[in-house]
Amino acid sequence: MESSGTERIKGSYKALMTECKPHLPQGDIPMVEKAMEHALSVIGDSTWENGELILQHSISVGRIAVLELGLSTDSLVACLLHNVFDKSHQLFSTAEIKKEYPPGVAEILEGIIKINSLNTENIALQSENFRRLMLALSGDVRVILIKIADQLQDMRNLGSLPVELQQRISIESWHLYAPLAHRLGLYKINSELLDLSLKYLHVADYRNIVEKLQETTTERANFVSAFVKPIEKKLKSRGFDFEMKARTKSIYSIWNKMKKQEVDFHEVYDLFAIRVILNSKPENEKAECWQVFSVVTEEYLSNPERLRDWITFPKSNGYESLHTTVLGPDKKWVEVQIRTRRMDDVAENGLASHWRYKEGKAGGKELDDWLKNIREILENPQLSPADFIEDFKVNIYDDEIFVFTPKGDLIKLRAGATLLDFAYEIHSKIGDHCVGGKVNGKLVTLKYRLKNGDQPIVETSNNQKPKLDWLDFVVTSKAKSRIKASLNEEQKREAENGKEILRRKFKNWKIELSDQVIRDVLKHYKLKLASELYYQIALGKIDPLGIKEVVAGQEEESSKERLSQILAPAELKELSFDSGDDFLVIDNDLKNVIYKLASCCNPIFGDDIFGFVTIREGIKIHRISCPNAKQMIERYPYRLIKAKWRSTGKRNAFQATVRVAGSDRIGMVNDLTHIIAKEVGVQMRSITVNSENGTFEGILRVFVNDTHHLDFLMQKLKNIKGVDSVTRSDG
Repeated sequence: MESSGTERIKGSYKALMTECKPHLPQGDIPMVEKAMEHALSVIGDSTWENGELILQHSISVGRIAVLELGLSTDSLVACLLHNVFDKSHQLFSTAEIKKEYPPGVAEILEGIIKINSLNTENIALQSENFRRLMLALSGDVRVILIKIADQLQDMRNLGSLPVELQQRISIESWHLYAPLAHRLGLYKINSELLDLSLKYLHVADYRNIVEKLQETTTERANFVSAFVKPIEKKLKSRGFDFEMKARTKSIYSIWNKMKKQEVDFHEVYDLFAIRVILNSKPENEKAECWQVFSVVTEEYLSNPERLRDWITFPKSNGYESLHTTVLGPDKKWVEVQIRTRRMDDVAENGLASHWRYKEGKAGGKELDDWLKNIREILENPQLSPADFIEDFKVNIYDDEIFVFTPKGDLIKLRAGATLLDFAYEIHSKIGDHCVGGKVNGKLVTLKYRLKNGDQPIVETSNNQKPKLDWLDFVVTSKAKSRIKASLNEEQKREAENGKEILRRKFKNWKIELSDQVIRDVLKHYKLKLASELYYQIALGKIDPLGIKEVVAGQEEESSKERLSQILAPAELKELSFDSGDDFLVIDNDLKNVIYKLASCCNPIFGDDIFGFVTIREGIKIHRISCPNAKQMIERYPYRLIKAKWRSTGKRNAFQATVRVAGSDRIGMVNDLTHIIAKEVGVQMRSITVNSENGTFEGILRVFVNDTHHLDFLMQKLKNIKGVDSVTRSDG
């Protein structure tokens, strides 16, 4: 007759297989059953000191491995067998396991045995070394994942153990397993391990926070309900498929914030965040997240400085979400997180969710490649993991180098760090002003990638400022965050300048610059924030005149009126207009420095022309037939000026380009140059002739007096024997 312990074990195993079968290959089920039988024959209903059935624990670890970590058959089998080797009377050696099971099972078990032999008494002092040692001993990444699952199960059942053991296991979780979980992207497990560790290591603090959370449950629920209701209504009316929920900060996060900021529980303003989770198709994810952002910020005032866009630029660990902080009911600031179901799964479960979204594009290429390698091992147990493990160690643990400061101090940096990363590591201002430097006495650029033992010296300049492309080559989070902050500060300064420019212009035009006007302008230019508009005005990308046209509507203005709004009075005096001021008059002697002939179409005296007011190069004169005319008319109609020629009676030289094509023959080039130089009296600038398969094409750049002069030349060229076509070119 079976003992009650054995019956409980079999009941737990049956429940395990019911849950896990959908996640395992059907053909692997007999192997799992065999492992359970072997474990039961060795361990039976043996218990630990706290009365917990050893095999019950093994089954629970297997459940975490499959359902929470996304592992498969080899890992589940290893979980069921891993406590077999804790018994002195073991019936199976690893050599025998290799005969009975696939190679991956034995490799995992050998790694677990090695890790279990470590002495973790000084874990708090040497946690990083233990993490590295664990990896070196484990060989297969699945060993680390199963050890994390094992520790999590221990922590979930810690209450029945003696206080001394509770503290020792909690210290292991705090300093070893939680950081490992975090670095592997297992954020949910990392958070749970830290909360449980806090429960046993800082008992009073933990209870205090739990009590405060319980006391404020109703208050938070009422606030969330009032906050969510109007947003839910708007999102439903616009057809979004979504879920909204409030996420309370983890107990450890609240405790950590209270300690770091030296504040009381009630002073932690971001105790919870409202999360909007969209059921979006992959191609619509970004667009729909931003649409929800618009709905939220229409309802509640947002703090632009607290906007975090990790959708356009995901974090290096693959995290994607759009965060904004808005002023909710009772003037309380609330963080709103906007993401899709896929993004939420990645944020909650890290690597495990990456394995489920095989075609997902979250995160950078390096992370995706790394995750792909993990998937290959998990999905193909026969694949040798040796090559992958080397890459795993480089990317996750052996990912650092050591360099020396000029004073001889040792600085640790991430592998691949550049001279610029080093500069930011020394001090943010040194990084902001870094222009290059020396490494081991040799001049190098900002992008120079440092190696172990290098001795870098940074050179700075007060004129240097952080640039957007710096983000393309720095690798340390400190450098990236500082560069982004500096760029944001610069953008804010420029935006203030742009705002002042627009304010003055509207004051001169006697137009009120109201909030509604700004909203209309933002809509026209498809911008989300007023700060973006002001920034683009400061950079010259958006012209206030264009904004005036959007606001006031396009009105027919004379050329003089339009130029009076753009040019300084002194410059305007130098220009000539016809009697009605409708046309800017261009003299054929071209002495006025305010306008120039456009090189894209090379207008000459007699062409139909118009003027285009540039930002920095005065007025450019274009032909009506200019290839760029259509774009200028569509995008910058307020910069176009009517213009016409006026003869001064003087001759001047205008550059023109002529294309000549026809049948090639000996003496063709001589005939062309003879016509130009002798018969027409045109000044030659250059001639290029290409001949192929009996045909030729020539490009002639010449100076002519006007369009009549050019027409005369082209007619002469057409009369040359063998010439089939003569056309004027824009270039």
